[in-house]
Amino acid sequence: MGIMKGVIAGINPGAHIIDICHNILPHDIGNGAYLLSTSYKYFPKGTIHVAVIDPGVGSARGIVCVETQDYLFLAPNNGLLSLIARKERLKNIIHITNSRYFLPSPGHTFHGRDIFAPVAAHLSRGIKIRQLGAKIDQLECLDIPEPRFKKPGQLEGQIISIDRFGNLITNITRTHVESLALGQRDSEVIIGKKKILGLSKTYADVSDGKSLTLIGSAGFLEISVNQGNAQKYFNVDRGSKISIRLMKHAQSR
Repeated sequence: MGIMKGVIAGINPGAHIIDICHNILPHDIGNGAYLLSTSYKYFPKGTIHVAVIDPGVGSARGIVCVETQDYLFLAPNNGLLSLIARKERLKNIIHITNSRYFLPSPGHTFHGRDIFAPVAAHLSRGIKIRQLGAKIDQLECLDIPEPRFKKPGQLEGQIISIDRFGNLITNITRTHVESLALGQRDSEVIIGKKKILGLSKTYADVSDGKSLTLIGSAGFLEISVNQGNAQKYFNVDRGSKISIRLMKHAQSR
C-alpha cells in the first residue's frame, strides 16, 4: 500500500521497494503463503520480504522476523510463512517486540503501517534482527498436506491456490509428476466427477473452452480451461482433492 511505502521512504529514502501482489483475497493466508513461496527466490540476496495478510491484527498473534541463508521475512506469525519454512533452513526466528523501531503510538488495526513498514526500513538501514526482540524456536504453520500415493500409479493431491484467471494450482509438483513417468497420453487427472486425459505443455494445446492439465510456471501441476475459468468449470475451491492416475496401458509397459 502507498502509505507503507511512504513510511519506509521516510526512514530510508534509498530503499528500493518492489510490489509482489496486492490482490490476495482478504484474510486468505493460504494463498498468500503460496504466492510468497513461489516469488521470493527471484529477488536479490539480502532482500527483506514484507508480507501482511493479517486477519488477527491487534490480537495476541505475534509478529516475526525470519532469517534464512539469503533473505529476511517479516510477517504475522499466523502460518503465512509455512511454505517458506518447508523450503528454507530457518537460521533465526525473532518475535518482534521492540517498539523503538515502530511508529510512535502504533494503533491496533494497521500494523502494516505502524510496525511492519518501519521495522523493514530500519532493517534496510542495517540494524541487527536481534535488536527487534527475543529469539523463538517455532513458527505457526498451516496444515498444508503433502500429496500421497493411494496405491501404485495413483497420486492424490489437493488444490492449494487459485489465481485470478481461475487456474487451479495443486500441491503436486513437477517432481511428483516425473516420478510417475507420465507422458502426454499416459495419465488422467480426476477432479470431482470429471476427468482430463494426458498432460499439456501450453494452454493452446486444447481448443477454447476445453480443460487441460499442465505444469505451471511455479513448477506445480495446474488444472485450467483454455480461455475460461477452471474454478467455475469444475465448481471447486481451495482444499478440493484431485487425483492423477496412470492409464492401464502405461502401467503395463
